[in-house]
Amino acid sequence: MSDIIVPSLGESITEGSISKWLVKPGDSVNQGDVLLELETDKVNIEISSEESGVIASILKQEGDNVNVGEVIGTIGASAGGAAPAAAPAETPAVPAAAQPSAPAAAPAPSVPAASSPDVIASPAARKAAREQGIDLAQLKNTAGTVLASDVRAAGQAPAPAAPKAPAPAPAAPAPTGGKPVDRQKMSRRRATIAKRLVEAQHTAAMLTTFNEVDMTAIMDIRKRRKQSFTEKHEVGLGFMSFFTKAVVGALKQFPLLNAEIDGEDLLVKKFYDIGIAVSAKEGLVVPVVRDADRLSFAEIERSISDLAKKARSNSLALSDLSGGSFTITNGGTFGSLLSTPILNAPQVGILGMHKIQWRPVAIDQERMENRPMMYIALSYDHRIVDGAEAVRFLVTVKEMLEDPESLLLEG
Repeated sequence: MSDIIVPSLGESITEGSISKWLVKPGDSVNQGDVLLELETDKVNIEISSEESGVIASILKQEGDNVNVGEVIGTIGASAGGAAPAAAPAETPAVPAAAQPSAPAAAPAPSVPAASSPDVIASPAARKAAREQGIDLAQLKNTAGTVLASDVRAAGQAPAPAAPKAPAPAPAAPAPTGGKPVDRQKMSRRRATIAKRLVEAQHTAAMLTTFNEVDMTAIMDIRKRRKQSFTEKHEVGLGFMSFFTKAVVGALKQFPLLNAEIDGEDLLVKKFYDIGIAVSAKEGLVVPVVRDADRLSFAEIERSISDLAKKARSNSLALSDLSGGSFTITNGGTFGSLLSTPILNAPQVGILGMHKIQWRPVAIDQERMENRPMMYIALSYDHRIVDGAEAVRFLVTVKEMLEDPESLLLEG
């Protein structure tokens, strides 16, 4: 018998919740077979069997929180070998020692409990059954495996009066005035997102500054080069590569926006790993484009496309999400005209893109033209970054986007 243990999950992740068991007690498994999916703060992880055998018990159910190193199930040697394994535990209790005196026969009721090869029970449940003289075959368990808690419950059957304790439950509907509600448990990722966003607001001295970008030049380049770009690089020419290049160029001029606080020190990063916020079914994730300063437009677009596909198919690895020195988020894909993005701690800067809106723009004192305009927002941590520096950073991003050729020089 071997244990199914929650493995080390990497970085600072110490716990998760069981999303889905892919096996049930009695199933045969081979080494390397996936047993369950574990949901962590960042990604879902598949846990595989470390040996071949038969699932003997499942100790934690779907939705349960588990810690790294915790035993969540057991695997037996094989279906045929399970019965002999249980026999030695009872055999010593019956021979010679039981013959000389009558009191030694008292443990006899425990024999049917432990010698129930057809009953799937955890080792702890079999031990408890022997101690209490309970026949495992008489216990019912909807989970498929008899647990120690089931044995204890059978041994304290006379306690049905306890259910009266939850009497105050009817008070729950009061906040809604008795109207119907659907109470849903937050997923681990959603709960973590909520916790970290609140922490970011409570920890950082967060401010947001705004500007607007005339997207005429970028849209003109995309119109002229989009088809040839796609044919050559097999990836579309989107807006994100332009913004990523502009951010990298501005970070080189204003390095404190590429830093973080570590105690009383500043860690000014000399690399440009840009996080791109992606909305997935399980919640917002921020996969990272590594060394964006060394990538071409096509390589940035391909990297973003690959990461977005992995995010939406729930196949991101922890390495895709770790690190990151600055983040870009695009609310414009959902129609947002203006917003104040929240910092992705411990980073101290995040750039918000928004919807491109045609608006009349004054070209000079006499002329007006309709131009494709986008509001951009920079949220920053005022503990590190002064307001003047943040404004100049955003102006630099604006100027590079309005003069895309400069991206080749500065980005």
